[in-house]
Amino acid sequence: MTAILCRNLVKRYDSKPPVDAVRGLDLHVERGQCFGLLGPNGAGKTTTIEILEGLLPATSGEVQILGLRWGEHDDQIKQQIGISLQETKLSEKLTVLETATLFRSLYRQGITPEQAIAHVSLQEKANSRVGKLSGGQKQRLAVACAIVGDPQLLFLDEPTTGLDPASRRQLWDIIRGFRQQGRTVLLTTHYMDEAEKLCDQVAIVDHGKVIALGTPQQLIASLGAEMMIEIDFAPPHTPHSTVVDQLRATPGVSEVKLVGQQLGLSVSNLHLVLPTALAQLERANCPLTGLRTHQASLEDVFVKLAGRHLSEESSEDV
Repeated sequence: MTAILCRNLVKRYDSKPPVDAVRGLDLHVERGQCFGLLGPNGAGKTTTIEILEGLLPATSGEVQILGLRWGEHDDQIKQQIGISLQETKLSEKLTVLETATLFRSLYRQGITPEQAIAHVSLQEKANSRVGKLSGGQKQRLAVACAIVGDPQLLFLDEPTTGLDPASRRQLWDIIRGFRQQGRTVLLTTHYMDEAEKLCDQVAIVDHGKVIALGTPQQLIASLGAEMMIEIDFAPPHTPHSTVVDQLRATPGVSEVKLVGQQLGLSVSNLHLVLPTALAQLERANCPLTGLRTHQASLEDVFVKLAGRHLSEESSEDV
């Protein structure tokens, strides 16, 4: 069964010049999945999810939510989905319980406000005003409001941005619990470790298009490397093309990229490649200013495909 289907989705803003926030994007999300929509700020993630939620009209393309279409079955869709926006503004004068009760009144069926609060571990704050909550508690309350209608499909747009590690882990547990009930979650995030831990399938988006699709394990395996090496240099000691070619020819190296003053190597045998690479750089008189190694991740998949890190925002920030 399909939870979300969109084909050739386009969203154009009529500015001068016009801006295409989404450029022919395709998605297919099966029911019961936690699906991650990943990418840097400005990639078109929020625009896409707001179209799927019915908050924005698409310029063109086809969208189906739980087999239904916006514009034809709006009330049926609204009764089956829950939404936690990237930034949810709740009335600071209401209590936690009053807020959950207000959102529960919008649905014909659902769980009780008390159950929703319990799902996000806010029972002790039930009678506290929203304005007195911490950032993490407000974020969990937003999720409680999204699940109080007992939705089949839950939209979470950057749910853990700005949260401390403990609050992040609490929200991860909430998402896992929802997923274990056989419900569907569409999650947008620019935290690749979050996607690796939570998502069954991920689509990496950049400049309004899907540039990679698969399970986290499949996408990481596509790098052909288990470990990544990042080496920093100070000018004028950046390696010349001859040195880069020598590194590419080193056994165990699958890819070498030189961007500015940073050299990146994708390797299969770190303990064999690293001494050889350091010796080659020393012979070429390329002293290091920094050296880091890490396991291959979805972040590295994005760097390979897009040529930049996730922290580098798109020039078309939408």
